[in-house]
Amino acid sequence: MTRALQANRREPVSGETRSVVVFLHGYGANGADLLGLADPLGEHLPDTLFVAPDAPEACAGAPMGFQWFPIPWIDGSSEEEAERGMMAAAEDLNAFLDGILVEEDLLPEQMALFGFSQGTMMALHVAPRREEELAGIVAFSGRLLAPEELGEAALSKPPILLVHGDQDDVVLPQSLPEAAQALQVAGFKEVYAHIMKGTGHGIAQDGLSVALAFLRDKAGF
Repeated sequence: MTRALQANRREPVSGETRSVVVFLHGYGANGADLLGLADPLGEHLPDTLFVAPDAPEACAGAPMGFQWFPIPWIDGSSEEEAERGMMAAAEDLNAFLDGILVEEDLLPEQMALFGFSQGTMMALHVAPRREEELAGIVAFSGRLLAPEELGEAALSKPPILLVHGDQDDVVLPQSLPEAAQALQVAGFKEVYAHIMKGTGHGIAQDGLSVALAFLRDKAGF
């Protein structure tokens, strides 16, 4: 039984929806945390709907926020609890994505995922395991979970942009080349990367500009 995700949304500037970006927030945040990015992006993507769901679980480490799954070294959960939580959240997210496609009468190739931190972990786990390929994944400041499983698990291989700050002390910058290598080994042909110089665990203007270019040029928005 999947849990319904509550979401904020920003309608297309043009009033006509021809594509959708789904923001996936980080641990302890909520959908509204990333929805502000719809303003600078939507100006250049006028036919794009922006949707930002809250993760399905209240966050023990941040009582006002949400989590996609527990993080053992932060909240004291077990590795088994974290894995169960992630698998349940993946089902919830897939159901949410399917619902958006039906409601908006869009094809999978008209949907991109835009993740930050734990939201990136969800995007990189969920999208390749969907049979019908999404338009792309923008992956800020996260990690690729279970990279050794990806080769067999991937049913589709959308274009992926990996972005990371070189001063990130929450999710280490080394996570980007590790993810890039694992994706290439698993047969992903379009893997792009950008390092945000002097940036910690966040989204800098140069990273956002690269993400916009990716959504326009590679996702086709």
